[in-house]
Amino acid sequence: MKVLGIHGSPRRGGNTELLLKEFLRGCMEGGAEAEEVFLRELKISPCLEIYACRKRGECPIQDDMKPLYQKLVDADILAVASPVFFFAVSAHLKAMIDRCQALWARKYLLGQRVAPGRTGRKGIFLAVGGAKLEKIFDGPLLTMKYFFDALDRTFDRALLYKGIDEKGEVRRHPTAMTEAYALGKKMVEKNSECRIRNAE
Repeated sequence: MKVLGIHGSPRRGGNTELLLKEFLRGCMEGGAEAEEVFLRELKISPCLEIYACRKRGECPIQDDMKPLYQKLVDADILAVASPVFFFAVSAHLKAMIDRCQALWARKYLLGQRVAPGRTGRKGIFLAVGGAKLEKIFDGPLLTMKYFFDALDRTFDRALLYKGIDEKGEVRRHPTAMTEAYALGKKMVEKNSECRIRNAE
């Protein structure tokens, strides 16, 4: 089973990075193969809205997004982590999501399956916000809902933590790290059980 973790934070060793690493640790201990991608280390142009993707479902921009498309499609579990900036995901993550307009076009304009023959692919979102406002995660959740849909994935669940801002502060949260690890392990075990049932 393949698990892909997308780090959307610009900060090294930040709170969402710690959460995602703990989630992936749970996945690996559950028996999965995990890979991490740090968007801050990649050169990804924003979508230029030239609509070339409407013809073949492929983006013509040649940059670090190119090899990432197949990773996003192939992973059985896609876990995305981001801090909240102005009620939205990070700029790094939003650029990647916008470039997935090519996959949206493939699915909704060209009528093609993004991952033919693949079922049960899941999406997980991990987020941290410095403020404690009631609707702080509303924007990011809507973004992730339609992002996972464009990738033909089920948005399985999200782990969301308010009032965490300083670097490493998430470690002092009473449940966050434990919940991230437990969710990773549970997701792999659950998907493995589904595969066994389908095989029978």
